[in-house]
Amino acid sequence: MTMSTTAVLRSEWIKIRSVRSVAGSLIAVFLATLAITVLTFATVGQAEADNEGAELLFGAFYALNFGQIAAISFGATALSSEYLNGALRISLSAVPRRGLFYLAKMSVVGGLALLVGLVTSFTSFLVGQLFMGEYAIGLGEPGAVRAAFGGGIYLALMALFAAGLAALLRSAVAVLSLLIPFILIVSFVVGDIAGGAAQYLPDRAGQLVLHQNPEGSLGPWTGLAVTAAWAGVALLAGWWAVRNRDA
Repeated sequence: MTMSTTAVLRSEWIKIRSVRSVAGSLIAVFLATLAITVLTFATVGQAEADNEGAELLFGAFYALNFGQIAAISFGATALSSEYLNGALRISLSAVPRRGLFYLAKMSVVGGLALLVGLVTSFTSFLVGQLFMGEYAIGLGEPGAVRAAFGGGIYLALMALFAAGLAALLRSAVAVLSLLIPFILIVSFVVGDIAGGAAQYLPDRAGQLVLHQNPEGSLGPWTGLAVTAAWAGVALLAGWWAVRNRDA
């Protein structure tokens, strides 16, 4: 008997909750971001804000740089767990319709990443400002609510980007080895060399939503749309792999 869509979604939620590495990565999105926020803002937050040219709104989301690594890990491990010990064959025997299986898995991954991402983004912003004294800003600051919402969406898109690549490459290690050095190193190097073209990289584009007044040809939401396009291409590539490759 074919499982209903609701049953498939529930089974994917149970998988994520049951696999420690996957659930741990999701929890780490919030905990790592909050820990870095408290550590950074309690020690150097006001000193950094006092620097000439400091952008208080963008700086308020500094810790999302670390949260995105956990989000990428969550997306990658949520998919790569299917390729361990024949798990994918078992999943497809229960859900023979590969399209339904893939859509359900990505919906659960994206939904959880969005929920945790939004909570993480708003919480890190509000907690960080507790340490900022005279430099503190609130959600009433122009662009603050947009940045907080956008930060949560950005984390979800990066998780989906990694999930799509994991479905294509069938390895969380391969995805993490590709994306983490790219975001931490290559993106900055390319940015120095390519100039304005670098704003179309997935991380650079998505983080424009965190700026009060983004510079360049992309606005805050169009930048996030570019990141969504990167994630969409990765998801399509992952779907092609799931549909055409043997389990």
